[in-house]
Amino acid sequence: MQRIRIFYAKTQALRYTGNLDIHKIWERTFRRAKLPLAYSQGYHPQPKLNQACPLPLGMTSRAEILDFWLNLDLPLEEIKLVLEKGVPPGIEIQDIRQVDLCEPALQTQVIAAEFQASWITLPEEENFSTQILVTKIKEILAATALPRIWKNKDYDLRPYILHLEVLERGGLERTWLFFRLAAREGATGRPEELLAALGIDPFTAHIERVNLIFR
Repeated sequence: MQRIRIFYAKTQALRYTGNLDIHKIWERTFRRAKLPLAYSQGYHPQPKLNQACPLPLGMTSRAEILDFWLNLDLPLEEIKLVLEKGVPPGIEIQDIRQVDLCEPALQTQVIAAEFQASWITLPEEENFSTQILVTKIKEILAATALPRIWKNKDYDLRPYILHLEVLERGGLERTWLFFRLAAREGATGRPEELLAALGIDPFTAHIERVNLIFR
């Protein structure tokens, strides 16, 4: 058996495609490529696929990672070639590697994710400026708690914010944010919630995941 890790980008064409559908896209891609996928045991065998960290809907990513298992050992060059021919628009394969069969599951290894938010539209408030946004960021980073509500449940966003800074590139209309959010099993920092806490409508920004940080 062989365990293969794919590093890929999810681009604009699949921005509004959810994680379950991405999973199905990969299944279809492997079948079209006629790769000998390994399946789970039990009454309803499923292809052995393992995504690193779910990406919120409406975002793109340069840092997606997927593990899959094959019943036969094949050359990496051959696997990459047939997959590149079969992936749909919106997925760009960056690299492919073989990893140890005994390595822990991907989602248990990710501890944080880094994002960039670009093309941000600042609130149309009198005197609102990038400097005011910087002040808001300082207040959030100095806070001991940042109460938020997600799916009708109260939670504290502050422990998930590991880094946050504003980058101004060419004026207010080109204000960028860079931030690092903790990713834990069962709970992760959500980029759209961070923007909302800053008073920014997340639908005005292009949010892209640029890196996953492992243990």
